[in-house]
Amino acid sequence: MEKILVVDDEHEIGDLIELYLTNEGYTVFKFYSARDALAYIVTNELDLAILDVMLPDMNGFKLCQKIREKYTYPIIMLTAKDEEIDKITGLTLGADDYITKPFRPLEMVARVKAQLRRYKKYNLSRSEDTEDTVIVHSGLVMDIKTHECLLNERPLALTPTEFSILRILLEQKGSVVSAEELFHRIWKDEYYNKSNNTITVHIRHLREKMDDTVDNPKYIKTIWGVGYKIETQI
Repeated sequence: MEKILVVDDEHEIGDLIELYLTNEGYTVFKFYSARDALAYIVTNELDLAILDVMLPDMNGFKLCQKIREKYTYPIIMLTAKDEEIDKITGLTLGADDYITKPFRPLEMVARVKAQLRRYKKYNLSRSEDTEDTVIVHSGLVMDIKTHECLLNERPLALTPTEFSILRILLEQKGSVVSAEELFHRIWKDEYYNKSNNTITVHIRHLREKMDDTVDNPKYIKTIWGVGYKIETQI
């Protein structure tokens, strides 16, 4: 039974989320402040966190950042404003998805399930005996089993979504992978449209962590109007 952290100072929203997730069989730990949530996080195991951006003692972005210092489980941000900057900020700081208030409860549940499916998939891969569990490319070493990634022997702190994107690109090294294909392979049945820039933001965050650039790519190259690919020659 997956354990889900919910942090929202609006009691009605927190109660609504708890109700729907509990009905789906999840165990929910609900808090109304970042301080109480942090105290719980350090001593308990979790599988996913849902964080409101606007909290009374610390904004959700800062809380997300603190969680990412030690943990890799999925984080979904709740934002009351449908502003691109809020979404980009959350994804850049390590969030895996975002939901804009007011939201449809069933959509929220679907997003939670999608994130947990991917997270469990990578946890299970650690105990599976499969071939080619380590991908090596020009100083980049990705261990599928342990969900670890090194660049020139330096650990890369990747979120599950970033790890998924990089793995797909490495497995199809030299071939172009479209944003739509990346989206469907990661989120499965989630809806995609061309205005969705979720993949773009995660790619940008990956480049920042890898000291890569758009203009002079060492690893991830953008093929404008088509998609992305891993450079075969560096």
